[in-house]
Amino acid sequence: MTPNEELIRHFYTSFQNKDVQAMQDCYADKAIFNDSVFTNLDANEVRSMWAMLIKSGKDMRIEFKNISGNEFGGNADWDAYYTFSATGNKVINRIKASFLLENGKITKHTDHFDFYTWAKQALGFTGLILGWTGFLRNKIRTKAKRNLETFMASTKG
Repeated sequence: MTPNEELIRHFYTSFQNKDVQAMQDCYADKAIFNDSVFTNLDANEVRSMWAMLIKSGKDMRIEFKNISGNEFGGNADWDAYYTFSATGNKVINRIKASFLLENGKITKHTDHFDFYTWAKQALGFTGLILGWTGFLRNKIRTKAKRNLETFMASTKG
């Protein structure tokens, strides 16, 4: 196993164990994160995002597989199982992650998942009808960003 594969495995094992600090420590100070909901997060924001998601995801569990890596980065597949707090709906989100890594730290992390599939599960009928629209995606992004900002403000000190 390459050092980059080991880092990715450590990241997801820490996630499974809900070890926020260990996850946060995997990121470089100049890291960037993107997915269908959270876009262009800097290192402080992505570290806080994981803390927020773990804290709010009481029943969240993850599984990961297909870790690969080379000297520049790596990839992994992971599945998140949780209850979406806004609706109480159960969600299984299947995600393909890609990483750029330097000096044993994540510098760029991008998670790819099907937003429409997620929206149908998380939002039910609303997701079924509107999940494919930019309108709903932007509404979810705005709410997620606001939640992250509120979480970050509440944990300063």
